[in-house]
Amino acid sequence: MTDDKTPVPPPAGEPGLVLDVRDAVKHYAVRRTTLRGPRRTVHAVDGVSVRLGSGRTLGIVGESGCGKSTLGRLITGLEKPTSGTITVGAEGIPIAAAHGTGTVQAVFQDPASALDPRMTVRESIGEALGRAGKDERERRTGEALAAVGLTPEFGARYPHQLSGGQQQRVCIARAIVDRPDLILLDEAVSSLDASLQAQVLDLLQRLQRDTGTAYVFISHDLRAVRQVSHSVAVMYLGQVVEQAPAEEFDRGLLHPYSVALRSTEPRILDEGTDHVERIVLTGEPPSAVAPPAGCRFAPRCPIVDDHCRSVAPVLTEATSGHLVRCHKPGELTLSGVVRVDPGTPAEV
Repeated sequence: MTDDKTPVPPPAGEPGLVLDVRDAVKHYAVRRTTLRGPRRTVHAVDGVSVRLGSGRTLGIVGESGCGKSTLGRLITGLEKPTSGTITVGAEGIPIAAAHGTGTVQAVFQDPASALDPRMTVRESIGEALGRAGKDERERRTGEALAAVGLTPEFGARYPHQLSGGQQQRVCIARAIVDRPDLILLDEAVSSLDASLQAQVLDLLQRLQRDTGTAYVFISHDLRAVRQVSHSVAVMYLGQVVEQAPAEEFDRGLLHPYSVALRSTEPRILDEGTDHVERIVLTGEPPSAVAPPAGCRFAPRCPIVDDHCRSVAPVLTEATSGHLVRCHKPGELTLSGVVRVDPGTPAEV
């Protein structure tokens, strides 16, 4: 991994390290169903470790309930981990100490709910600058508006006077105005139509080139994740099951769940072809209250065996920079899988 696309993040304590998550765990206690019923725990995030360098993007993808948004809240300091450590910056500052300092910012799915309807765009963006003086606030707010492609007159408008795409641009401007080291983007383009998605993704990439800000990009949309990310982590039931450079998602996926997820991406059919090859997973994911003893993907895996059901795999390095949590890495491919009509909904 020596090319510009997939650099190795520096070790902790060295310049350039922005985020270091080590064995992060987040469990939630569930209310008992009866007075004497057993205590239950939701394993939302179970031992996740990821690292990110300056000016790079880590994409996190997985189906609903996999724990990716919970991990995002841990990274931004909105929730405390049950165990494990999360630090930001080369100095290794605990996220709890960095919360509220502007080091880490976030952009979420619904821009309308993220903006105060009583505040103008300029006031909303300037609020992120804390105690900055009036002149500095005006200058940096104007710079942030320009950076996201909005002219100065937008500063006097209220959220209801903006389109969805413009509202999301304002949220991004508010996130970048205080020059954070890291921005978490949690489903930040999923509520936008295709053309606006493309515009916002292009904007994020341009801003990253200009500022060197690192991104954690969380989405269920693998296409969007691959477009903006330098590396991608696939989560399933609270764990990272595969992490690799972004280009590996065009070739060489190793975990059966990753392969199945990749097979659901919309594709243009070749001339004369009337079908697509897709891995259709059956059944629902196991409960996060009672994860399986072995591999958590075993109940839905097309190549499962008794060893998978009884022994939990560990995340290991298959090749340089490519990690996988599987007893049979690379054994499931798209060759000979179910052929379906292109209009059939994905079931992953």
